[in-house]
Amino acid sequence: MGKIFDIAIVGAGPAGIATAIESYIFGLKDILLLEKADNHSATIRNFYKDNKRVDKDWMGQKVECEGNITFMDGTKETTLDLFDRLLDRHKIEPHFNTEVERIDKENGIFHIHTTNNDLYKAKNVVIAIGKMGKPNKPSYKIPPSIRQFVNFNLDKCSKGEKILVVGGGNSAAEYAYFLADTNDVTLNYRREKFTRLNPQNLQIIEEYADAGKLRLKLGVDITSLESEHGKPKVNFTDGTSEVYDRIIYAIGGTTPTEFLKKCGIEVVDGKVEVDENFQTKTPGLFAAGDIVTATGGSIAIALNHGYAIAKFIANSSK
Repeated sequence: MGKIFDIAIVGAGPAGIATAIESYIFGLKDILLLEKADNHSATIRNFYKDNKRVDKDWMGQKVECEGNITFMDGTKETTLDLFDRLLDRHKIEPHFNTEVERIDKENGIFHIHTTNNDLYKAKNVVIAIGKMGKPNKPSYKIPPSIRQFVNFNLDKCSKGEKILVVGGGNSAAEYAYFLADTNDVTLNYRREKFTRLNPQNLQIIEEYADAGKLRLKLGVDITSLESEHGKPKVNFTDGTSEVYDRIIYAIGGTTPTEFLKKCGIEVVDGKVEVDENFQTKTPGLFAAGDIVTATGGSIAIALNHGYAIAKFIANSSK
């Protein structure tokens, strides 16, 4: 393709959308937004349960929105609606089902190669892919015969199932108590107590457990999985085993290091190194969102990243 975009953004989550919107407001009209999923905000759609509360000050992080996007406390649905309205209002049309394979820089211009064998060119590139697009998986093998009953989100869950939720974070807790209203649910965490739950989720988990609506299996890890009559059989470190209809892993995500290396980006301790403008060591190549923060997860922080990057690029192009 001969056209050279002012800015190309890889990832249509909160950071990517904010970068596109703020870039438009700052006057950068040739904007390319690429997303490998079939819609924007894939992490929110796939890993947030319906009606999940979404807070601006996530996990106690007090954040003031610095840019032109007003983000308030809400739910999964209101957050997605907000991003829909912003994209429509500013005439940003993401290229969905477009996965970037690698990024090269030639003669000061970035060449963005996709798995569809398309080539895009841009003066600036922002990587805003997040971590949950690559969820953590257990170290032990998942037998092929039961993979259809092993999830990393709430997809394919139905009522009346016996479900094991694995993890000790907020996503695991929310999956567990959400499913417990219509299913037989056990929440397994390898530590003896929860240390990463926000107060609201901890209170709900304790209430559900005390009422017998949810079983807790704490201080016990999983050694292996096997198939028993086509269902997942879980073997635990305490010597017990149990058969479930479904297993849901909610054990976080990892920085997609290999992809970032193909883009010429260094990863140190699971985090991309950037300067105060979120620019990497390669001039014109930026990173935003979870991959540049130690904690991750804050939509408001991701929106601020997009604003800072767009402002810097716009000022630099004058």
